Amino acid sequence: MTIHFIGAGPGAPDLITLRARDLIASCPVCLYAGSLVPEAILSHCPDGARIVNTAPLDLDAIIDECHKAHEQGQDVARLHSGDLSVWSAMGEQMERLASLDIPVSVTPGVPAFAAAAATLGAELTLPGVAQSVVLTRTSGRASAMPKGETLSNFAATGATLAIHLSIHRLDDVVTELTPHYGQDCPVAVVFRASWPDEQIVRGTLDSIAKLVPDEITRTALILVGPALRGKAEVRSALYSADYDRRYRPQSADSPFSSVTHE
Repeated sequence: MTIHFIGAGPGAPDLITLRARDLIASCPVCLYAGSLVPEAILSHCPDGARIVNTAPLDLDAIIDECHKAHEQGQDVARLHSGDLSVWSAMGEQMERLASLDIPVSVTPGVPAFAAAAATLGAELTLPGVAQSVVLTRTSGRASAMPKGETLSNFAATGATLAIHLSIHRLDDVVTELTPHYGQDCPVAVVFRASWPDEQIVRGTLDSIAKLVPDEITRTALILVGPALRGKAEVRSALYSADYDRRYRPQSADSPFSSVTHE
């Protein structure tokens, strides 16, 4: 039997993959991170499924639940918010499960930064402005940031920053980024992206700390960078009428003219 690690998306219950939905529906046991995964997603669980909120459990207790299900021949849907590739603590669980010879699978989910960008109607990479997105955070109680992974270092590149788990340190974020981006750099704070109580606060590095309500102390993403202005310095050549490409060769001499119908 298998422990299926599943990215449950940013919050909206319909922002999960078809694979995720079908796996949840096939598993007689579901372990979900109740602090961030909406209960509406549990509606996909089969009738009679054992559903366990892992928010109050430590790692040993979570692995014990998985081990018990495995011994009973039951697949487990292990739900984490967003996507599993960042800040999910999936790795330490998989390491423990491997030591018990319990098979696992991984199904990706919609990450919070993508949901936030969608609700802003923003493209985070614009030609001539920014072609990189940095997913990062500030140091917290659960884990410190490695040496060199500082907001200042990332900001020096001019990339768009998606800063997670840091809204409680917004003043520090502003202080560290302003020398690199300037006071007028656009900032967006998206609280609980895709949830019914989603909130969006737009401002600049100079104003954002004054605009964010005091009650927003967690579950908010900070997006920073000139790309948030939505104005590219140059146009992408991709859709240019004279751009020579595989599916739109511009002449008989184009290297793509013989492969368009392959």
